Amino acid sequence: MTTALVFGATGFIGAQLLRGLLNSADYTRVIAVVRRPLALSDPKLTVLIGDLDRLPALAPQLVADDAFIAIGTTRKQTPDEAAYYRIDHDYPVEAARVARQNGARAVFLVSSVGADAKARSFYLRTKGETERDVLALGFPHTAIFRPSMIMGERAEHRPLERLFIVLARILNPLLLGAADRFRGIDGGDVARSMIAAARSDATGAQIHHWREMMALLRR
Repeated sequence: MTTALVFGATGFIGAQLLRGLLNSADYTRVIAVVRRPLALSDPKLTVLIGDLDRLPALAPQLVADDAFIAIGTTRKQTPDEAAYYRIDHDYPVEAARVARQNGARAVFLVSSVGADAKARSFYLRTKGETERDVLALGFPHTAIFRPSMIMGERAEHRPLERLFIVLARILNPLLLGAADRFRGIDGGDVARSMIAAARSDATGAQIHHWREMMALLRR
């Protein structure tokens, strides 16, 4: 029996990731840690209500082979930097730590193109520090996914983001060579590439930009 553990299953990528894992024959059980109940039921699915503060109490139930982490917020939703850092750094790192402590062999983390622990940008620095601290946990397999513009239909109305998505679709073919990492990518493709990476026999640490995610989808 193989178990997947998912954090961030109510988000744009996370929701598609959860559905993909439930549809995958690779997993017999999927545990989703969410802040609110899901409008979804499946014989394979176990839903646990919790957040960063609840992780210590939930820890004994978070036993899985693979951990998928798609936790994140936006500056609009969380304008306070300390609160933002707690969601985008502390929660993913602690989730990964608990999973590793409970025996998980692999972790699959959604980050961002340009993530760098030494970046001047608060957003990119936070993502880089999260990557650094998850890597330090020493999973046998760590896969980090760095999408640029995440495209697709969201439930909430984001007119400015819709404009950027239109521009990304125009610019994508022009971004060649090393610049293709800045191509926009559908949120569903990110989710599917994470599941494909889990299916591979890779070990160590891998960083997946647009090109690597597309290659995973072709396997």
